[in-house]
Amino acid sequence: MSSRIVDSSAVVTAAAVELDGCGLTVADVVRLADGVAWPVPQEAAMKRATRSWDAARQIAATGRVYGRSTGVGANRNEDVPTEAAAGHGLRLLRSHAGAIGEEVPARQVRAMLAVRANQLLAGGAGLRPSVVTALCEALESGAHPVVNEFGSVGTGDLTALAQVGLALAGEHPWRGPDGTVRPGGPGVNGPGGSVTGVPEPQPLDNNDALALISSNALTLGQAALALHELRGLIAATQVVAALSLLAVDGSHEAYAAPVHEARPHRGSTEVARRMRQLIGAADRPAPPLGRIQDPYGFRCLPQIHGPAHDAADALEAVLAVEINAAAENPLISPDDLAAYHHGGFYQAQLALALDHFRLAVTQVARLSTSRLSTLNEPAYTRLKPFLADHEPASSGVMILEYAAAAALGDLRAFSAPASLGHAVLSRGVEEQASFASLAARQTLRACGAYRLVVGCELVAAVRALRQRDLKPEPGLPAARALELAEAVLDEDQADRPLTDDVTAAAALLDRFTDIWRGNGA
Repeated sequence: MSSRIVDSSAVVTAAAVELDGCGLTVADVVRLADGVAWPVPQEAAMKRATRSWDAARQIAATGRVYGRSTGVGANRNEDVPTEAAAGHGLRLLRSHAGAIGEEVPARQVRAMLAVRANQLLAGGAGLRPSVVTALCEALESGAHPVVNEFGSVGTGDLTALAQVGLALAGEHPWRGPDGTVRPGGPGVNGPGGSVTGVPEPQPLDNNDALALISSNALTLGQAALALHELRGLIAATQVVAALSLLAVDGSHEAYAAPVHEARPHRGSTEVARRMRQLIGAADRPAPPLGRIQDPYGFRCLPQIHGPAHDAADALEAVLAVEINAAAENPLISPDDLAAYHHGGFYQAQLALALDHFRLAVTQVARLSTSRLSTLNEPAYTRLKPFLADHEPASSGVMILEYAAAAALGDLRAFSAPASLGHAVLSRGVEEQASFASLAARQTLRACGAYRLVVGCELVAAVRALRQRDLKPEPGLPAARALELAEAVLDEDQADRPLTDDVTAAAALLDRFTDIWRGNGA
């Protein structure tokens, strides 16, 4: 299989993502990870990678270059004899391919391959260009190297990428498009060409090994996937909150334009505007007829959702730099024929942005549990406690408070700042670590718990609206959301297990994201 390469002036179809080393987005990474698009290396970017490779070999042949003509880590001052250079690259990959733990899911590995292929096209790695082609072939075919979870501390995903390198060299297993494990090696695709989707082995040497693994591509891919999902879920949560607001006759004043013009934080202002749009509220709503103000779950929603949107924007800005960065150490500069040794692999910006984002997301989830408690209160709904049916002492949705609190407990644990971690490694030479890799894994793990918390609120909100026979005005986004929810949530309000209801509600949140974005459902 040969990957498609296009001229920079060519028109790339909707099913393709052009890799040029400078314009890859989080959305592009998600599409490639999901297999709904294929990568297309830009011709000019491939030429840039080729020029970098040529320069790297020339530099390494005439001087000392870390990882190419020397050892790595504490062995950085140990020269590799010329006669041993050919095998140095494979030895480096073999020694570093020691990742441990569970196998990383295919989607996350594909995100890593997409990020690394694009970074190599930025032109600073000095790696043979055929590796880019092989990575793109794997993404297009659906094959991916077997990669294990643990090995990175936020100063490069060395172990995961070394496993990729050994797989490319034919010494490490792949998973084919059908999920079966396939060995690499010469002739893997047989005489008839590519039948397994596994690229033909690459002749990696001392000029390729460190150049390939000097990246945080797995961490960046995982962070991109987590950001994409959680950003959508935060938006969906506001749609759920709009239904809850209707169920408790909530005030619109908290979302009034003058309130947010007086304190113009961008995220909060946008959340308030979107809430007015969801529920059909005026920019300057009339005072409520009942209680003078609502609990924090409704009244402080813009002030809590807004920072989460801002944190998502900040994280995306960091990712936009990193997934298009030539951050390899050393950086190969063909223009001045130099190899610059540096610490650009250190992911402090990413770790801090991920930690900030998880803390903001946890506050949004916690606010959802506050609204769930309000929905269980007769003083706000004018219904029986816990939205119970007519039977004496029925528990209704009481247990959802416990379930949501339990899921929130996991989310709270995942939000602990990974950047507080510390490690001194390689005989003290590498005496600091960002733990961005942990931050990315924790952010991914937060997705499932977050969904369940908001799913509990949605089940309760729909039950309250049904019991009160309330519906948003036709044509409003909130009306469409309720229509979708009523179509999938059981009308039976007798005491019964609500597991399936919450599962269905959690799955529905992706369609609520579309409603929030104004894309219908």
